[in-house]
Amino acid sequence: MFWKDFGRAISAYGEGIKLINQLKLWKFFFIPALIGLLVGATIIWGGYALSGNIGEYLSSWYPFEWGSGIIEWIADIIGGGLILILGYLMYKHIVLAFSAPFMSPVSEKIEKHLTGANALESQGTFTSLLIRGIRLAIRNILLELLITIPLLILGIIPLIGFLSPILLFYVQAFYCGFGNMDYTLERHRKYNQTPAFVRKNKGLAFGNGAVFMLSLLIPFVGIMLTLPISTAAATVVTVERLNQTK
Repeated sequence: MFWKDFGRAISAYGEGIKLINQLKLWKFFFIPALIGLLVGATIIWGGYALSGNIGEYLSSWYPFEWGSGIIEWIADIIGGGLILILGYLMYKHIVLAFSAPFMSPVSEKIEKHLTGANALESQGTFTSLLIRGIRLAIRNILLELLITIPLLILGIIPLIGFLSPILLFYVQAFYCGFGNMDYTLERHRKYNQTPAFVRKNKGLAFGNGAVFMLSLLIPFVGIMLTLPISTAAATVVTVERLNQTK
């Protein structure tokens, strides 16, 4: 069931793009795309601006004069890398949270097209959708970090360390898909009911989030367009699963 759901979530991306074109929804994506661009630019700038401070702190632990220049240079690179990695971990949660008031209406339009009169209308206001998005982002960031730290330690253990990047990608993708699915679930599930639904359908969350994470690696285009398309794809599979469980 997990891998079947995983494949279905990936195939839904093609349907999502068709629905966006068919329903002429691209115009709704300007602000979320701008949010993604600004957050991405801020993270890159932060990595550049703070790398020196972090590098200086790290290099201060080196007690010798000999080779201190090289150590400081390496420490600057490590400092910038740490900021960028942390930023990459948090990027999706920040964008998902602040895009909620704009993506939920898009998800609603797609659901209405798919189900007609059976579609539920969102009862949330701009503010309530934003608050729900931020609450979900904080929850998922804390849980993701709680899982990520042990997995990073796992990476330095011989023989089994190779599992670390695989598991880290799964965790990242799962929570990303979680956020995309919530744009639909906010009309069907209360905030405290959403985690149970997503855990039960973790193959859908992982498949949706996996494409999202890989798409972010595409320069500029990934940051601008990944969220809208992922939201459309998540809406398709989430509506399907909700209809199956009625």
